[in-house]
Amino acid sequence: MSNSNHRRQRRNEADGFTCINCKLKVPGESWGTKHRNHCPACLYSRHVDERPGDRASPCRSPMEPIAIEAKDSGEWAIVHRCKGCGEIKVNRIAGDDSERVLLGLALRPISRPAFPLDDAR
Repeated sequence: MSNSNHRRQRRNEADGFTCINCKLKVPGESWGTKHRNHCPACLYSRHVDERPGDRASPCRSPMEPIAIEAKDSGEWAIVHRCKGCGEIKVNRIAGDDSERVLLGLALRPISRPAFPLDDAR
């Protein structure tokens, strides 16, 4: 499918979508976000854009939430990695995102350190 076909098939953000991971019916509009691009329950997204809003990516694979980025302003963003091609993208959190899932993602490095925790002697 060509990039122009992807753009023609672009859904209306107000229509919402079904989550590629947890299958939740996600409304397109909600408080705290104007452009819904991930599931508020599990934080998964889909690799659809080359640049924000263009719907030009041929990949279409799930984008797994892998980390939280804390910006200088204090705002949080979700770091996603595409399960198909490995591309990394950052998306702003939305006002209705699951706080429990966001905190779990932020605490992941502490709960699963990349190195063994030995007794410090």
